[in-house]
Amino acid sequence: MNLKIGIVGLPNAGKSTLFNALLKKNAAIAENYPFCTIEPNTGIVNVPDARLDILAKIVKTTRIVPATVEFVDIAGLVKGAHKGEGLGNKFLSHIREVSAICYVLRFFEDDNVVHVASRIDPIDDLAILEDELMLADLATLEKYKPPKGKPSKEDIIRAEAVQKLKNALKKAIPARRVTLTDGEAAQTKQLMLLTLKPTLCVANMSEAQFSHKETLMRELTTKTNAQPIALNARLEAELIDTSTEERTELLASVGIESPALENLSAQAYKTLNLMSFLTAGELEARAWTIQQGTLAPQAAGVIHSDFEQKFIKADIVNYADFVAENGWLGSRQKGLVHSMGKEYVMQEGDVVEFKIGV
Repeated sequence: MNLKIGIVGLPNAGKSTLFNALLKKNAAIAENYPFCTIEPNTGIVNVPDARLDILAKIVKTTRIVPATVEFVDIAGLVKGAHKGEGLGNKFLSHIREVSAICYVLRFFEDDNVVHVASRIDPIDDLAILEDELMLADLATLEKYKPPKGKPSKEDIIRAEAVQKLKNALKKAIPARRVTLTDGEAAQTKQLMLLTLKPTLCVANMSEAQFSHKETLMRELTTKTNAQPIALNARLEAELIDTSTEERTELLASVGIESPALENLSAQAYKTLNLMSFLTAGELEARAWTIQQGTLAPQAAGVIHSDFEQKFIKADIVNYADFVAENGWLGSRQKGLVHSMGKEYVMQEGDVVEFKIGV
């Protein structure tokens, strides 16, 4: 699956610094002035999965292939972006291309890093970002014209959905909070509305703020109905050349329990209702990304497009059982491997061998 997360925020919120920390290299320019990023930077980040190391040892392979997330560093938005302010139209078009939005909100105070509004107020910053995306969506819907002639059933469903979404946006309700039928969702997908995209929030804090981060994030948690990820992007970016052990130790020394970056891609998975199934053999131990609720044939198709049509069955064992019995042979001997057909719904952590016809 092509999973893309857009990193979005006001100028100087720490987006490019976060992007560099995620990629563990200085791939994006991070300077103390607005719009130092114009064209989006992109990079692939592994989803941490300790299970793969264990599987690799059991099947005696050195090749480990984790699931990945593509992060896109999008230039800072400003108030009026929906009208083209601050190259807003260009930047909004970049957001349309991603699967989900990661808002980076500035909590840290630093006189040497200017804020475009000359104040620190992450709740208001979030409101500005959401307002700009909602206004851009409203403009998109206002431009929608139904086809001429007698409307089809699909045309009627689309028109009703468009009106429902317009009514919500005019009340400052983002499209993702509007209840749409499956038919309405299908008919509005092509409109590529920005506020239909799922979101997650990063609270970019100073070292001193971490001791009372829960208090600082309380209002944000209420606003977003989700737990924001607190991190210090500058510090984590500075530690990109250190080992995982050193990084964890250095962060702990300033009161940061663990590298928050380890959780960000995993949180993106959760936000998008994704999960992983696992394969383990002599060639590699690998995690594969699928939507929750995916059937076994469609999961096989993620490995190779031909596998979905030629699917016969899936031999499946729970990861914990696979580890406890030291691999396929022990799991089969204990009767823990189950042969599942086309109606089987894949579960998180399934270790799988697909049987494919010729």
